[in-house]
Amino acid sequence: MKKVALGIDIGGTNTDLAFVDRDGNFLAEDRLSTSSFPQPEVFVAALAEKAKLMKRDLQEEIEIIGIGIGAPMGNINKGTIEEPADLPWKGITPLADLLKEHIDLPILVTNDANAAAVGEMIYGGAKGMKNFAVITLGTGLGSGIVVDGKLLYGQDGFAGEVGHTIVRPGRSNRECGCGRFGCLETYVSATGLKRTLFKIMSDSIEDSELREMSFNKMTSLDIAEAAERGDVLAKRAFEHTGEMLGLKLADLVAHTNPEAIFLFGGLTLAKGLIMEPTERAFHENLLSIYRGKVKLLASGLNSKNSAVLGASALAWTQFGSKK
Repeated sequence: MKKVALGIDIGGTNTDLAFVDRDGNFLAEDRLSTSSFPQPEVFVAALAEKAKLMKRDLQEEIEIIGIGIGAPMGNINKGTIEEPADLPWKGITPLADLLKEHIDLPILVTNDANAAAVGEMIYGGAKGMKNFAVITLGTGLGSGIVVDGKLLYGQDGFAGEVGHTIVRPGRSNRECGCGRFGCLETYVSATGLKRTLFKIMSDSIEDSELREMSFNKMTSLDIAEAAERGDVLAKRAFEHTGEMLGLKLADLVAHTNPEAIFLFGGLTLAKGLIMEPTERAFHENLLSIYRGKVKLLASGLNSKNSAVLGASALAWTQFGSKK
């Protein structure tokens, strides 16, 4: 019987889950809409049912050694999600306890970007590195930081929230889901990119193919495709987003002195549109002692879900043996 871990990545829009063997191979994977479940209890029941159906449909017998979950504001010490900015559930959600009502397995919950960092370290471009960071660019901005070969958790398990560092202080700036104003992820994320484009369009009379599209219907992919076709305002939105990201990544280097910073997530699929202005601002703002020493890289897990892989790897580390 083949042993597997169940890796789960809970995002603001969707939740991905997969059965993963100890070598990082996906035996089965599926997805459900996070945003469709305003109540966490209903979400967890649907998640458990999805996992059971995945197992039933497999062509081979498996033994699940445990469950690893990456989620925004996941607390590894308590198995909870606490005050997430990008999920429909507010307050504290006892995620592990809720899931144990449906599945009798050991469960580990951590921050989604921390899970992505573990995936990068074990299966991706950070193999052999002991000091690096992973920045996940999706609905929000997550960050997982590894120092001296260990994930940085801090006193309460919430260290490394780069997305909730302030870039524009004051209540006149963008409101964040965390309740503050001017957080980095309000500018650098799929949602932040849309907000930037709409601000640019409101301040300009230049033509854009995106002017007739509503905010709710627009996606970051729409903006990327328009920019690739030469839309000036869409290009300007990416420039501004990359500049903000590069500036804050330079600050991250000053705090942690990493060997590399990896960018992962839907927004990075825009490739040069986001990477070029990010790299330019990053190198312009680096303290001189770090210049030429820190690599800014796309994730080495382009074809796989690094957060799911990382969550499964955490499960293997905690509940099973790894080769």
